[in-house]
Amino acid sequence: MNIHDEKIVILDFGSQTTQLIARRIREQKVYSEIHPFSISIENLRKLAPTGIVLSGGPCSVYDSDAPHSDPAVFELGVPVLGICYGAQLMVQQLGGAVEKADKREFGKADLSIEFTEGLFAGLEVGEGKHQVWMSHGDRIEQLPEGFETTATSEHSPYAAIRYADKPFVGVQFHPEVAHTLIGNDVLRNFIFGICGCSPNWTMHSFIEANVEAIREKVGKDRVICALSGGVDSSVTAAIVHRAIGDQLTCIYVNNGLMRTGESQSILRFFREKTKLNVIDVDASNYFLSELDGVMDPEVKRKRIGLGFIKIFEEEAHKIGEVGYLAQGTLYPDVIESVSFRGEAPIKSHHNVGGLPEVMKLDLIEPLRELFKDEVRELGLELGLPEEAIYRQPFPGPGLGIRIMGEVTAERLDILRKADVIVLDEMRKHGLYRKVWQSFAVLLPIQTVGVMGDGRTYENVIAIRAVDSRDAMTADWSRLPYDVLGVISSRIINEVRGVNRVVYDISSKPPATIEWE
Repeated sequence: MNIHDEKIVILDFGSQTTQLIARRIREQKVYSEIHPFSISIENLRKLAPTGIVLSGGPCSVYDSDAPHSDPAVFELGVPVLGICYGAQLMVQQLGGAVEKADKREFGKADLSIEFTEGLFAGLEVGEGKHQVWMSHGDRIEQLPEGFETTATSEHSPYAAIRYADKPFVGVQFHPEVAHTLIGNDVLRNFIFGICGCSPNWTMHSFIEANVEAIREKVGKDRVICALSGGVDSSVTAAIVHRAIGDQLTCIYVNNGLMRTGESQSILRFFREKTKLNVIDVDASNYFLSELDGVMDPEVKRKRIGLGFIKIFEEEAHKIGEVGYLAQGTLYPDVIESVSFRGEAPIKSHHNVGGLPEVMKLDLIEPLRELFKDEVRELGLELGLPEEAIYRQPFPGPGLGIRIMGEVTAERLDILRKADVIVLDEMRKHGLYRKVWQSFAVLLPIQTVGVMGDGRTYENVIAIRAVDSRDAMTADWSRLPYDVLGVISSRIINEVRGVNRVVYDISSKPPATIEWE
């Protein structure tokens, strides 16, 4: 069986937790993918979904500019689960009524289950028995013909609904968030009970399917892999190498935007501990010249992305007949580069939005449908050592997007020295593996300070540390004050040109993990 023969398609209406729905479904070993609500019914039909989820969203279904999917979704003959906005849209499109609620529901609520088949199979009936998470200012006022109530809450008479004769179900709460204590039960009941899926989405099956697909696509051509030393490119190289062996050549480009000693350690690791054929290119002067005077973060990303492609194509020409470029694009890169409305993305990624429209090399992106934690699981399944798998993520554009404003050799030197201290102290205190990422950022401002009884006017370093599972959402890490104190003291004392250190306590959303 093909691992994509069964899939749950999620239509995104702009909820901040849409990606969590995909993650929760994949945790049940069933493949899921996210598409904009505006996908045509023809393209949706081509995806051959086993089930469809209509996500939540910030709008009201009765607004003039509210996002509406094609009502023909309900004519595809597959189960549909509506969540919050998605449930309200289902009701509206099938003939019911949704209105502004007299009493809104935000946060924890007690759910009373009245019907224990379908979504609530195996759960206890009774008043206020189950804690769920609500986030809506509208409510369903009238059900379409054929629907019935399966659960209520204090302010929602239709907190959960179902169509008696068709596999359409809806909930006003969010089963994907941790605060809904029965969330996994609800999603499991939809995936397995209503959709009839099987738990076939595993990294072992992923390897088998993708190795075969890569071999078929590549044939006898040669492939080059953009190797950065990070988890994504390392796992990409490993799975492509398993598929085509010596037809793969890995290219490591030192763009001059790496951390202290990182290029040397990366090359040493791959040459000593893997069977990959790796060549290295020092292009640090080229990238610095390309970034000269550039302030805009989008321009930085795109110049760095275009620079990588230019160098890869030059190296491919030296190697000979190369037809493909393999790179470690992940699903979050793809999602963040495509708005749910088809408008401006959150940001372009060096390996998504930064690519030229016309490339001389075709792309191979074996990780394009994976989240970061799935990539790590895949890497271990491929036999990569933990030291390669559990490195903290490092952006493809490197320190270029951790320097706010212009990138110069002098500013790179300041940031490198500060970043070494951050990582050193995180490791010393046993925190490196406990957080998702920890790093320093050089701000484009100077502030007044006092050093040795003299006035200074120098740079500010921001420290960023976040907790996350897949980079789609993240919370700032509550690092111990004494650790922050040591980091601050060391940076100010050891890095010339810095007289102030601040700590970033913003989460994603609304902020992103990287500052640019």
